[in-house]
Amino acid sequence: MHVTAIVLAAGGGLRFKSKISKPLIKINSQPAIIYSLNILSKHPYIRDIIVVVNTGNLQDIMSKIEQYRIKKIKDVVLGGRQRQGSVVNGLKAIDERTDLVLIHDAVRPFIDRETVSKVIKEAGRCSAAIVGVPVKATIKSVKVSLPAARLPARQGQAGKCQGVKEKFIVDKTLDRDRLWEIQTPQVFKKELIFAAYKRCGDIEVTDDASLVERLGVKIRVVAGSYFNIKITTPEDLIFATAIAKKVKA
Repeated sequence: MHVTAIVLAAGGGLRFKSKISKPLIKINSQPAIIYSLNILSKHPYIRDIIVVVNTGNLQDIMSKIEQYRIKKIKDVVLGGRQRQGSVVNGLKAIDERTDLVLIHDAVRPFIDRETVSKVIKEAGRCSAAIVGVPVKATIKSVKVSLPAARLPARQGQAGKCQGVKEKFIVDKTLDRDRLWEIQTPQVFKKELIFAAYKRCGDIEVTDDASLVERLGVKIRVVAGSYFNIKITTPEDLIFATAIAKKVKA
């Protein structure tokens, strides 16, 4: 079975508010992207790896791949404007012999070998499998409403919404037992992920499984790890540093 991993490292990371590209942010002296590349490159099921980058971090990521002697890199390609475009560019570079495509976010450093094995095996059996964990918090669906505009203070004054702020109102409390936080890696049979992007790739989504779902495919969820966090905001680095120390221990 030929498994190709696509590692996405092309995002702009606007919420992180850093001049350094998120995949290159150091966690305990090692760039974030190197953690997952090490796991994937050493995994016996992974045949090759495609890294999707942007023009700003291309040279630095290639340099780190060489410095840390990451094996199995088939190609380093430029991403698109959005996540979907980056995945498509990664898919264009895969080998024709590929059976399964594993897609992973470079800013999820703490994947582990066992989880990678489980999600690949499950996708091999049922065509599509993703990693996730049950949510711990109480989750509420919230509606946003705007207050009515205030009346003009004086007759003849143009009407304005002064100090208007949206209000958040609880719609309902969701059943926590049925809610999972979905992570990456996500693994799909090659023909399936190609079909999903061909038919639905122009729809804005936050993960690849959302497009596959639109084909009517049942996707299996594999229990992952709460350590498998995504580095999105500066606060996440605090948790990442602690996890890195625990993982090494």
